[in-house]
Amino acid sequence: MKRLFFILITSAVFSSCKCSCVDAVGQSVCGLTYMTDAELLTLVQEKTFGYFWDYAHPVSGLARERTGSGDIVTTGGSGFGVMTFPVAVERGFVTRQQAAERLLKIVTFLGDKAERFHGAFPHWMDGNTGEALAFSPKDNGGDIVETALLLQGLLAVRQYFDSSDPVETAIRNGIGNIWKTVEWNWYTNGKDVLYWHWSPDFGWEMDLPVSGWNEGLIVYVLAASSPTYPIDREVYNRGWARDGAMANGSKYFNLELPLGPDYGGPLFFAQYSFLGLDPRGLSDSYADYWKQNVAQTKINYKYCVENPKGWSGYGRNVWGLTASDIPGGYAASSPTEDYGTIAPTAALSSFPYTPAESMNALHYYYYILGDRMFGEYGFHDAFNLSEEWFSTSYLAIDQGPIVIMIENYRTGLLWNLFMKNQEIHDGLDMLGFKFRISR
Repeated sequence: MKRLFFILITSAVFSSCKCSCVDAVGQSVCGLTYMTDAELLTLVQEKTFGYFWDYAHPVSGLARERTGSGDIVTTGGSGFGVMTFPVAVERGFVTRQQAAERLLKIVTFLGDKAERFHGAFPHWMDGNTGEALAFSPKDNGGDIVETALLLQGLLAVRQYFDSSDPVETAIRNGIGNIWKTVEWNWYTNGKDVLYWHWSPDFGWEMDLPVSGWNEGLIVYVLAASSPTYPIDREVYNRGWARDGAMANGSKYFNLELPLGPDYGGPLFFAQYSFLGLDPRGLSDSYADYWKQNVAQTKINYKYCVENPKGWSGYGRNVWGLTASDIPGGYAASSPTEDYGTIAPTAALSSFPYTPAESMNALHYYYYILGDRMFGEYGFHDAFNLSEEWFSTSYLAIDQGPIVIMIENYRTGLLWNLFMKNQEIHDGLDMLGFKFRISR
């Protein structure tokens, strides 16, 4: 099989290179800009933030589903997007006033125009009108998981924009109104579990319970924390934890995995619920969630290093299986569903859990793959070296966690903001969690 020449280049190239071909401003003749790791992390955050700032829908300000999706905006991806705003302000990408004005535009659209279903938002909306757009034939109503991903972001930024400025006050009031009107307990359909979907046309026909272990922990935390429509603790224990049946306990590559499917599943399981929810010190009767996320991430890494299917390029610098575009489609890649496609978001959004391994991956993606993968809004969605395929797309749900989790690794900013919410403390207490409190 033909190999691309750069597959043979290892990390030794950039770790040993003194780059004698660098001009006076640090730009190498060979097209690479060498910089400190801190500078590189900031560059990646800034470029990736551009997806949510420059490519946002012009009317609503919400995040487009992906490049080329026109007026389709995504609820969960917009939750990720707003969480990048505090990072952008703190890092100087935009001013606090600019970020606040854009956020007020988003919150006003969500409160005044967006179609809702017992308080829950749809997966997709029209960015002009707020009308629900079908994600699948029967999924044209409320999506409680996407709603939770949006609220996680909104509750984090509500804590950040805390001044008496009229714009910031309006932001907090608008988010508070949205938060209070989500009917979380209604989405149990009278049972001890939350259901993912409800449609005014098809009712509960999707019949998909939100049961662990997957990305849905944040749904139950928010549902328990609701000041107006909370769930009972039994809904968490029976519906989410399945009375303990979400446990794993097996070892993979000598690493014990507390929860979830064999080998841990796609890496977004360790990321989406923990963009704001701080896994450090977070535990309940089922797991220590820091240990869970580190174990899953390291298993994913070690699988790629071992590379049992013999995919080109896999190794210590090329790893990370999660949901992304793949050649000819889209898949939730994992060690048990491996199509040879690596998504940069997988390793880069794992920085808190695997800092050394994630940095090796970042070096490779930026310095070796270069402009094959790094473009206008940071790293393109995915690549497959066996097929010599490089995505040209950007997806909101993959871009957002890169900015957020790199910042959580660097400063803990989004974890600290989200965990300042007293409602979250109350909900975690009710569910029996131990957790760190941010002040």
